[in-house]
Amino acid sequence: MLKGRRITVIIPAYNEETRLPKVLEGIPDFVDEVIVVDDGSSDGTYEVAKAFSEKDGRINAIRLEKNCGKGCAMREGIKHSSGDVVVFMDADGQHRAEEIRNLVEPIVAGEADLVIGARKVEEAGKRPLHRRLSNIITTRLIRLKLRQYVYDTQSGFRAFSREFLPEIESDRYEVETEMLIKAAKRGARIKEVPVSMIYDPSREGRFGPRDVFRFVRALFRF
Repeated sequence: MLKGRRITVIIPAYNEETRLPKVLEGIPDFVDEVIVVDDGSSDGTYEVAKAFSEKDGRINAIRLEKNCGKGCAMREGIKHSSGDVVVFMDADGQHRAEEIRNLVEPIVAGEADLVIGARKVEEAGKRPLHRRLSNIITTRLIRLKLRQYVYDTQSGFRAFSREFLPEIESDRYEVETEMLIKAAKRGARIKEVPVSMIYDPSREGRFGPRDVFRFVRALFRF
């Protein structure tokens, strides 16, 4: 707990058996509950999460029988969560677990309802040109939709107050767009805090042209 508020961390994971251990080892002591949702991995991701759950009672390992996407895994994680503040982070190690406190504290202090971990420009800049361009375009479209400035609209490292945690309908990477738009429409106070980003080129294949179309559909749907 942090200042009387129960903290949950949800980690959607797909084929991350090698990276997941370091993520789980870094979870701060004040976190009450960690829910790892294995999204139908073909490797030992679930076994790794299960082994950690046997050593640390805070960790709950859930396995989906088939791969259905990041949004689907996040939705399942929410079903099993009980925190007053819910944090989402990736399983691949690109987010630093010690920075969870930076996301949670503004909500606990009553200053925000949604806190986004804004990735540093110099680190985000290590991504390939096509990913940087797509991020710039999508970010500007979302700002127009929200009619407010949000620096890093696509960051998956974010924390929600339970009251402003939206019901997830998207199954894949457009989930961040959906959740941001829904929270803003409900009047959530949105705050951004700077966070580090450890870029991994091997993840590039996970985001493709279909995800761009899903994003556009989410932009108009929500």
